[in-house]
Amino acid sequence: MLRYVGRAVAGFALFILSFVAVGGLMSAAGHPVPRGKMVDIGEGRSLRLVCEGPSSDRPLVWLEAGAFGFAADWGATQEALAKAGWRSCAYDRAGMGFSPPGPAPRDGLAIVGDFEKLVAASGEKAPFILVGHSMAGLRLREYAGRNPGQVAGLVLVDAATADASETEAFKPFIEAFSTASRWAARGASLGLYKPLVYTGLGDKIGLPPAAKAEKRWAFANGRHNRTSAAEVELWSRSADQAVAVPAYDPNWPVAVVTAGPVKGREKRKAMQAAPAERSKRGYVDHVEAATHTRLLGEQFASHIVKAVEFVGG
Repeated sequence: MLRYVGRAVAGFALFILSFVAVGGLMSAAGHPVPRGKMVDIGEGRSLRLVCEGPSSDRPLVWLEAGAFGFAADWGATQEALAKAGWRSCAYDRAGMGFSPPGPAPRDGLAIVGDFEKLVAASGEKAPFILVGHSMAGLRLREYAGRNPGQVAGLVLVDAATADASETEAFKPFIEAFSTASRWAARGASLGLYKPLVYTGLGDKIGLPPAAKAEKRWAFANGRHNRTSAAEVELWSRSADQAVAVPAYDPNWPVAVVTAGPVKGREKRKAMQAAPAERSKRGYVDHVEAATHTRLLGEQFASHIVKAVEFVGG
């Protein structure tokens, strides 16, 4: 009996080693050439920046990705914005995508501080339209509160809000997401995702080819996933930091775009829509056919463009 058990364990170990080895070969063969450029933000540090679209007298659109996200997440949105005549910039936070790591902890203060340095180093002129997806709702609140003179308007894309994150009802989600993120980081660090990069898991957004290649690479990258998990782990601290700054000015136009059906999610949708409801010029679009990730993809990016045009109009 023990002999058969030993053979089974050895066979399983061989399968795992082969699985990881094949994944390593696939990943190495598919390593993408990053789009955009590296921008020096001082103190020997740099961040990857991807800007697209024509320069004009319209406000520049800054795009902030959510948890586990980076510039690639906005690939379809940036293409759609460029076609509509808008210039936009997306970037990789420190330790994410193709940006080198930054000092710990990676909480809201660290991330928004880096973003402020990047904005200054980019040479782009304010005021800006700030667009954030998912957890980036916390970053937009903090950046806008610290830099009100740079804000032309905001677009929250299926975004979490700092106020909702402070509630008792939201805490179980944060704890569960933190646990799942830690396991995701361990799996990526062990190389378990590399054979899966060309499956639907590698790109759940629906991105154009160049951004898709970047997203697939990051999906299996250990450092990217470990940094992402560290950011999620500090969700509550980042929410505290965000609510410590002034709330959105009601004179700022605010557009909210959410994903998924309203029925059965009325309370969640109401919390997401609250920033637009408090604005003197608000806009809410519930894209019921979209998922949280697909909302950024080629199929639904037009909804984000429409929101930007409302805010910038």
